[in-house]
Amino acid sequence: MIKETFVASSPKEAYEQAVEKYGEENISLAGAKQIKYDDGVLRCEVIISVPESLYKAHTFGKHRFGSNKQSEEEVLLDEIDDLKNQLELLKGDIYQDIEKQSSTLSDVKKLFMKKGIAPEWLEKTLQSLIGTDIIDDAKLLASYLIEEIDNALKIRQENFSTPKIMMLVGPTGVGKTTTIAKLAARYAYLLNKPYKVALLNLDSYKVGAVEQLEHYARIMHVEHISIDNKKDFGTQIQALKDYDILLVDTAGMSPYDTQKFIHTIEYVKTETPRNIEVHLVIPATVKYEDMEDIYHHFSFLNLHALIISKFDETKHFGTLLNFMLLYPMPMSYFSIGQEVPDDLLLANKEFLLENFIGDIDEG
Repeated sequence: MIKETFVASSPKEAYEQAVEKYGEENISLAGAKQIKYDDGVLRCEVIISVPESLYKAHTFGKHRFGSNKQSEEEVLLDEIDDLKNQLELLKGDIYQDIEKQSSTLSDVKKLFMKKGIAPEWLEKTLQSLIGTDIIDDAKLLASYLIEEIDNALKIRQENFSTPKIMMLVGPTGVGKTTTIAKLAARYAYLLNKPYKVALLNLDSYKVGAVEQLEHYARIMHVEHISIDNKKDFGTQIQALKDYDILLVDTAGMSPYDTQKFIHTIEYVKTETPRNIEVHLVIPATVKYEDMEDIYHHFSFLNLHALIISKFDETKHFGTLLNFMLLYPMPMSYFSIGQEVPDDLLLANKEFLLENFIGDIDEG
């Protein structure tokens, strides 16, 4: 095996460079560290191991130079692409002229922007209405936009057809531990049949994290196990093979926390008899830029769905909807308060849109 070092501003970016070069299945993490370079900038180095033959093939492989001549088919495809681009530009120009002339279109767009929806998404959606009467009717126009938002949102349905492992990840303080307790109560007591549930705790960093989840487990009479390392994780999963659902709590993680970064990747990549579903917990209260940062920092974990927390701490959902429009990940659950197990909902579009429409009406 050959060791190679990749450097970037965050561990995630450095790891992604390695994956892009060799493929995730061909590499294993050998180490990571943060180093302050001579220019005073703190950078992250991720060291991976890769088979020698693969290293040579990617590093010293022969360069292949193709012909500069394009086939007639390629020339035609290029011309079609150019024509499409010109039509899109023309369509955009027409839309800009209509927006200037139509106070209704302009006012509705401004209202949705004020409530958090990005102008880029609005313009792209509204362009399809060129030549229709909808752009002159404020109620019809708003209804159309709400319907388009509804169509764009994605939901991940509950599925218990096979035993599963659910791992919750996210920054510190977003409510992962409380959400896991709510999920455990739901699966063990609140569905049409009681499922056999166990809680696995990987968070040995946060003070009181183990005790908090252990407390919930004791009240609900479900198994709780604290995990120390990747080997222990695999062993415990094997020992719990008769359980229907394993819920895994992880440490809150900053994108620059190299140690937690490596540990989390190792746990996610553990070979298990069941697939690991990774659910990112993201609060409804944060700014769009923070939501975007959180998503990018955790996307390397091959996310399956989003759990939205802290619905009870805001009345404005435009920013959240805007994020879901631009990053169409499916949503699995909504955490709407602190009460266990009551304040947990299956993700549903109606709940989001009703609250958003109420905010729009106030506007």
